[in-house]
Amino acid sequence: MSDGGSTISDAADAVEEASNAKALDVLARSGFAVMALLHIVVGAISIAVAFGQPGQAEATGAIEQLAANPWGPAVMWACVAACTGLALWQASEATLRARHLPRKERVGKLISSGFLAIAYGSVGLSFAGFGVGLRGDSGDSTRDFSSSLMASPAGLWVLVVLGLTIMGIGVYFVAKGIRRGFKEELFHFDGTRRGRLIDTLGVTGHTAKGVALNLAGLLFVIAAAKHRPEESTGLDGSLKALRDHPFGPYLLVAIGAGFIAYGSFALIRARFGRM
Repeated sequence: MSDGGSTISDAADAVEEASNAKALDVLARSGFAVMALLHIVVGAISIAVAFGQPGQAEATGAIEQLAANPWGPAVMWACVAACTGLALWQASEATLRARHLPRKERVGKLISSGFLAIAYGSVGLSFAGFGVGLRGDSGDSTRDFSSSLMASPAGLWVLVVLGLTIMGIGVYFVAKGIRRGFKEELFHFDGTRRGRLIDTLGVTGHTAKGVALNLAGLLFVIAAAKHRPEESTGLDGSLKALRDHPFGPYLLVAIGAGFIAYGSFALIRARFGRM
């Protein structure tokens, strides 16, 4: 029995060593750069929406913008590879690299990195969809998903839980920004001009992203409370709904600038992040 356990442990060590390969490191950093670019494009679209311009202010809209350039197909498949690499790296963080942590930290790592692995993998699938010519409106997809949920017996409560979960993630981002928890992910540049810039981008970007996620989650909860799934339209719909309020355009510009700040921080994360 001990020999079997030793064999499994040796195999896990071998896989972990393979996951430290330079190629995966490069792909994972490229994945962070892709996510950075998406946030910057979403921020730019949000600012354009504030001034009445068309566009989808969320990941699908950003991917559509990137796919529209002459090198679109090549860019799409390069981003698929980068996001897949990042998802695999997060999966190894959740499992292989967490094996030696205390139980509580191991469970926390499994949840956080496991969730990110799924999220980055999903973004990679979106890029692949555009790579093979599939198109779609994210707001319509979210409405269809919400309508399907509401049609099921427990759908209303699932929608509420989903909305509250998204809001919880939003609160996490705001807290991470205010407490500067993002500094754990980077090599430190304390006391330098670069360090002050990173702090500013990290605080502004995480807070703005958290606020936007809270708005998106709130729409799910409101849609469930009013039994109107057509009102749950995701991030794009929540930002466009915000535009119709008296100070909405100003808030949209601020959120857009915050997304650009988060994207700029993510670019720094791609280059100087701890891996």
